[in-house]
Amino acid sequence: MPAHPLNLATALLVAEWAAMLAFALSGLMEAARKRLDAVGVVVVAGLTAFGGGTLRDVLLDRRPFFWVQHAQYVWAIVALAVIAMLFMRGRHFQPTERAIVWPDALGLGLFAASGTLIALATPLPALVSVLMGVVTAVFGGVLRDIVCNEIPAAFSDHRPYAVCAFAGGWAVVAVHSLDGSETAALIAGTLLTVLLRALVLWRNWQLPAWRID
Repeated sequence: MPAHPLNLATALLVAEWAAMLAFALSGLMEAARKRLDAVGVVVVAGLTAFGGGTLRDVLLDRRPFFWVQHAQYVWAIVALAVIAMLFMRGRHFQPTERAIVWPDALGLGLFAASGTLIALATPLPALVSVLMGVVTAVFGGVLRDIVCNEIPAAFSDHRPYAVCAFAGGWAVVAVHSLDGSETAALIAGTLLTVLLRALVLWRNWQLPAWRID
């Protein structure tokens, strides 16, 4: 039986909040490393949190953008940035960087699953929907790194990142087509992505790099 529309809307809202805050925190850490000013910190955190979802909404011609529809998201990012600048000091960076790995993995899974589910509802073909999930999950971090004058970690770290989101998107497609429950599909896609990312970090799996000898 399909999930009740209210249940799906609630699940997507919770997923967006959790993923947004997780990604914003990773943006704050990068801004701190680059010693940006207050405006720069807020912009980088916002790009990381909203960039992938905004690009998805542009590609799917969805209006208003998800963060425009929920202005409280913007206030949350500003508040998080202000609190971080007031209380975070150099001694906090290293433990925070270690801890951010897991919120980042959670954000990756949540955005990949919710982005895929939103695209499936359009409706779009399965492959395109999965790619929309990857865009939602990955491109906030890509924009963060570009603004901070870094090669995007998603393309250069060699440890699978977008691949995990891609696999999670297919889990969403599979559960959605078999079970018909959007909430179950959201949970399945998120869990698979997070599990794969955890295995990548634990086993230090690496993607092959292009070598020119």
